Amino acid sequence: MVAPVQLPFEQSDPLRVAPLLRELQFRGPVHRVRTAVGDEAWLVTGHADVRRLLDDDRLGRSHPAPETAARTGESALFGGPLGDFGTEQADHARMRSLLRPHFSPRHMKALRSRVEVLTAGLLDEMVEHGSSADLHAAVALPLPILVICELLGVPYEDRDRFRAWTADAANTRDRARSEQGLGELFGYGLRLVARKRTDPGDDVISRLCSTDGVSDAEAAGLSMALLFAGHETTVVQIGLGALLLLANPEQWQALVDRPDLVPGAVEEILRAPGRGGGGIPRYARTDLEIEGVVIRAGDLVLLDNGAANHDPAVFAEPDRLDITRSAAAHLTFGHGARYCIGAPLARIELQVVFSQLARRFPTLELAVGVEELRTRRDVLTGGVVELPVRW
Repeated sequence: MVAPVQLPFEQSDPLRVAPLLRELQFRGPVHRVRTAVGDEAWLVTGHADVRRLLDDDRLGRSHPAPETAARTGESALFGGPLGDFGTEQADHARMRSLLRPHFSPRHMKALRSRVEVLTAGLLDEMVEHGSSADLHAAVALPLPILVICELLGVPYEDRDRFRAWTADAANTRDRARSEQGLGELFGYGLRLVARKRTDPGDDVISRLCSTDGVSDAEAAGLSMALLFAGHETTVVQIGLGALLLLANPEQWQALVDRPDLVPGAVEEILRAPGRGGGGIPRYARTDLEIEGVVIRAGDLVLLDNGAANHDPAVFAEPDRLDITRSAAAHLTFGHGARYCIGAPLARIELQVVFSQLARRFPTLELAVGVEELRTRRDVLTGGVVELPVRW
């Protein structure tokens, strides 16, 4: 039997799929791997299989014996099983039913104009400081935090505290730090809920508090999950999207010349980052077969949506950024019953950012070589540490 391949894959270029992952993709869609903490798992890399399995109820996030389950890392939030094995599907359905109304088309349409104002304000500040900036610190980091704070009803002045807690919670290498960050974040959520119970506003936390049958703990848990997911991943996507466009100047120029390309360009920059070697963790709830490979109940299965987004069977020349291609089949937000509930908000933020950047900074370019950029390796979401640009 072939020995498991060790994760994470060596990746010298943040914009390119790791060479070993590309090699595995050519060999087949399912592979035995060993996670960063030494546990065995199955890595699924083909687009068709990842898409199908994302909506397969024979896979879930919970495990009947969570203490002994294989783990992807040390994060208390994402490193191992989540939820109750017996009630996972009902719990997930309830969570979505409580949150879906807050991301309705009506709410999102009303929010777009506010995102435009906030983005314009950040770009104004960028201009005031000269002809160069760290785009990560100036836009990619503050915008999603501003937006999610307004949506949830979280004080923006608390951003440094909850940003530190979410970073700790997502830490993939230090379990104690991750557990402490998660505990701090939940405690913060409980304090916010208590405040909203007595002084409600027009925000998600207040509306959750006014919903029959929602306890303080449930409102805090849901709110803090949104706080984390609603800013952290979009911060990363704005940074990587800008990096991709500026590292491919002809694509940036096409966006400057053709503002109508922005919606499609956003789908392409959601698809194109060279991530892989992890993806979305699931546990087999029963024995099943994937492309002739037998998966046993309890096994850890990694649905590598990053690799799937680079499947040449679906995306021609997948390593090439092409903002004119149809990239809507990407799996960055998942698929099916667990499709990311905040995807409409992320799309709005990305569309607004790149529309305004292209219009106001047509000569924008990287101020350093791609090889000089540092990436975040100790947190689940990754992304760049800084993104120096000039115009």
